[in-house]
Amino acid sequence: MKRQCLPARAPVSEGSARSPGLGEATPTRGGQAMPLFAGLDWGGAGHAVCVVDETGRTVGRIEAGHDAAGLATLLARLKRLASPADLPIAIERPSGLIVDVLVEAGHPVIPIHPNVLKACRPRYRAAGGKSDPGDAYMLADILRTDGHRFRPLALLSDEIRALRALVRGRDDLVAQRVALANQLRALLEGFWPGAAAIFAAIDSPIALAFIRRYPTPDSAARLGEKRLASFMAQNAYCGRRSAAELLARLRAAPAGLAGEAEADAKGEIVRALAGLLERLGAEIARLSSRIEHAVAELPDGRIVMSFPRAGRICAAGILAELGDVRERFPTEEQLAAEAGVCPVTHASGKSRGVVFRWACNKNLRAAVTCFADNSRHASAWAARIYDSARARGCKHAHAVRILARAWLRILWRAWQDRAKYDPAKHLAAANITT
Repeated sequence: MKRQCLPARAPVSEGSARSPGLGEATPTRGGQAMPLFAGLDWGGAGHAVCVVDETGRTVGRIEAGHDAAGLATLLARLKRLASPADLPIAIERPSGLIVDVLVEAGHPVIPIHPNVLKACRPRYRAAGGKSDPGDAYMLADILRTDGHRFRPLALLSDEIRALRALVRGRDDLVAQRVALANQLRALLEGFWPGAAAIFAAIDSPIALAFIRRYPTPDSAARLGEKRLASFMAQNAYCGRRSAAELLARLRAAPAGLAGEAEADAKGEIVRALAGLLERLGAEIARLSSRIEHAVAELPDGRIVMSFPRAGRICAAGILAELGDVRERFPTEEQLAAEAGVCPVTHASGKSRGVVFRWACNKNLRAAVTCFADNSRHASAWAARIYDSARARGCKHAHAVRILARAWLRILWRAWQDRAKYDPAKHLAAANITT
């Protein structure tokens, strides 16, 4: 029988070290407690926690439920090993109730991107297996060996967290409105194309009112110029198109071929979608008003609003992601990378490539590029940067990112100095004459 050859050194496994009970004494060295590192693999119903010492030896494992009793037990058992300030915890997510609980208890919480965990997995398992306790061990061990590469979460003020919740919630509702509007347009184009074509925006108040009043071709069969003009007056139409023009646009659309029963059924769906869009629009307007008030009340909000054409909604989006912890972005380059407005360079030997930055805070990128695109209509300096990029052959989106990168240098400096934007100082520093 042939003897099997074993590898000289097997991959490190989370089960390779003995896991003592949490009742044992904290490991010491020379009479002093050894540094400990924890990893937490979170879940909807429960969380797996692993604690290792500086040698990588597992000194404790915890399974905690995601309820009041489970979280209290988790904090108590962690406290037996070390004081919260001396026990950093690595986790894959940067937000959520479990993160708030750990930070409130005093633990340094270090978010580690799931891609990092995925890339490190072959170091621990040759077979590619996966388990929650195993991932908790990997997080703890990555924190032990590479913790200096990651930055602990910094606490934002309650006002910034509230603003972030409002801005992100509004963005989600806007995305829902776009999806519902596309669904409504697709439905109308299948059996009642005229209703989708009569007004420019399918989700505008006048278009939704028209669709709810005339959800099927038969309901608009007797619609004439006088009746349409009366409808427009009742719904406060802005008047950019006359009733005759709109009626001509309605009649120029192709006729639907749906039968009476099918048209009635689809008309009911049209009414439902139009009602949802009207309600959604009202809620978005209400949230927008609250966001505008909230950002104007914050000192940092007034700083961002001082930039050309930043507005309030766009400024709120920037501030919500920027935060109020200055140490989070010690350099303008880090802020630009976080915002995704600077490219990534791949260079090896004689080859060199510059590619789009995918890994970034996409909410921040959307807000910064929106501001940059607006600013070129109010700032000659911004317009020159944009026009220069376009002249070099850059597409619109690329030119806007180049302008956003230029603005971030100024925004970062103003944010760090807690000073509003001063166009005179900016142009003087740049040696530009208007």
